[in-house]
Amino acid sequence: MPIRQLSETMINQIAAGEVVERPASVVKELVENALDAGASRIEVATAGGGLGLIRVVDDGSGMPEAELELAILRHCTSKLADDIHDIRSLGFRGEALPSIGSVSRLAIRSRTRTADSGAEISVEGGRISAVRPAPSNRGTSVEVRDLFFATPARLKFMKTERAEATAIADVLKRIAIAFPAVRFTLSGTDRSTLELAAASDDADGRLARIAQVMGSDFPDNSISVEAVREGVRLDGHVSIPSYTRANALQQYAYVNGRPVRDKLIASAIRGAYADVLPRDRHAVTVLFLTLDPAYVDVNVHPAKADVRFRDPGLVRGLIVGAVRQALAGAGIRPATTGAQAMMSAFRPGAPSYGHPGPAGGHRSFNPEFRASPSAGFGADFRAAPTAPFDAARSPYRPLDTGFAEQQQASFDTGPLHSADARAGLAEVAEALLQTELGAARAQVHENYIVAQTRDSLVIVDQHAAHERLVYEALKNALHSRPVAAQMLLMPEIVDLPEEDAERLALHSETLSRFGLGIERFGPGAVAVRETPAMLGETDVSQLVRDLADEIADSDTSDTLKERLDAIAATMACHGSVRSGRRLRPEEMNALLRQMEATPGSGTCNHGRPTYIELKLADIERLFGRR
Repeated sequence: MPIRQLSETMINQIAAGEVVERPASVVKELVENALDAGASRIEVATAGGGLGLIRVVDDGSGMPEAELELAILRHCTSKLADDIHDIRSLGFRGEALPSIGSVSRLAIRSRTRTADSGAEISVEGGRISAVRPAPSNRGTSVEVRDLFFATPARLKFMKTERAEATAIADVLKRIAIAFPAVRFTLSGTDRSTLELAAASDDADGRLARIAQVMGSDFPDNSISVEAVREGVRLDGHVSIPSYTRANALQQYAYVNGRPVRDKLIASAIRGAYADVLPRDRHAVTVLFLTLDPAYVDVNVHPAKADVRFRDPGLVRGLIVGAVRQALAGAGIRPATTGAQAMMSAFRPGAPSYGHPGPAGGHRSFNPEFRASPSAGFGADFRAAPTAPFDAARSPYRPLDTGFAEQQQASFDTGPLHSADARAGLAEVAEALLQTELGAARAQVHENYIVAQTRDSLVIVDQHAAHERLVYEALKNALHSRPVAAQMLLMPEIVDLPEEDAERLALHSETLSRFGLGIERFGPGAVAVRETPAMLGETDVSQLVRDLADEIADSDTSDTLKERLDAIAATMACHGSVRSGRRLRPEEMNALLRQMEATPGSGTCNHGRPTYIELKLADIERLFGRR
């Protein structure tokens, strides 16, 4: 087949394959256009999951009649000057509207602030109609019907209407977080109405919008992040370690106000939480990066979902350092969801959760106790003597005498310890009650410390808490000085691609601090002369290849550090206070004070919470006092 020039319709349909992936892509492009036009109110309506109808109405600056035809031609835009590296708007390629018009029935109606009337233009499968006058409010209304009718093969790859409607809502929420001063409304026959009221365009307004999108729990379980390094500014909110999700869908990242899904940022978030989250849990984050547009390339993906930083190491280091510093500075905070779950479990009628072993460890659930003659209801009533019933002496008589002083005195014959250990019977010092974790009151089931603060009850898992304390101490000792290395009897030669060998050589000084001594050994190879003593016998070749892959992917060598930290975590687990050990009162209080002084002690090395706090007000609600 000879080379020929493709038709304009075919060119637009090819572009639509990149830009218009699904109905949510259409909503994203149209909403970004509305925001670039300065809209303060954006209304989105859909039907059939966006395949039947998408309508986006805004109150922005609008387009004059003379520019409507240009708006649906490829590479026509008002957002880009002569410098491709100075992009300060969400859109700039000039491909969205012609691409959408080539695969659907598109109608655009617009009116500027100064015009007496509006104008309309329509496109059907790439065929453009003439511009005509039309009644219109100030702003722009874009209506897309029968998406992909011109390319029916694309319809086979669409998901259910419900799934497409959900994707549209996710896209709108992701954009809305970055623009708290704009009012967003999403409605339609395929969904319940979503309305995000406008808030102030400041930090408080942004947090209010985040709460609208992510739920009211997030602000109560998040930490503010703010840092600047070499002209790159980072701010936002991240969740405390005990507030997590099963996937990373609630990790929102923005670069100069543009929502992105960047693997560098995702990797930095994982690195920042590496020590405090289990592998199958993910932090909840909203992070905003602001930097000179010349230092970030947003023109690397047709849908502008990915970006490329000029200095990725700087950005990654900024995110990891800022988030870790915020987590360390926030002290210890339990997730409010833990207390809510505890409240639900305590409420009358709450479902019980089966678990192995005697329920609650209580003796009445022990089979031997149930078989004994003195086991009360556990005894065999058929073997009981047939003596006449005596209401005064029966253990099953109703409590009709009340708890008078005479009856109550029989219970006061001595101290009846209901816990494994009690932290003294004297009043605790007022200063201890003012601390974050309060004063230890008892130890129950030889594993849980019950403490009291001024306005709450705290339950601490002693093994998990001490495990975190030991782990942090081991890490500080490990990273405060070079890691001990063991010399190999014979250097191990690892063959690598030349570019990987060069990257490892550039990071050799960093690796040596962690006990790995490497040097170049001719073209495409490195010689390993030392390995960290903590690793013992290890697969040197695989370790070097893993490091090379990580450096190529994110320009870091954290794999070695993570392996050493994993060994420290194992040592901490075996060297901490075990479950089943009874603690003296002074030991319990010392553990609480150490937790307050140790960053990240709200979770153990495996990401489990070390303590739960139940507010006094919640306890009073359980008993109907509030």
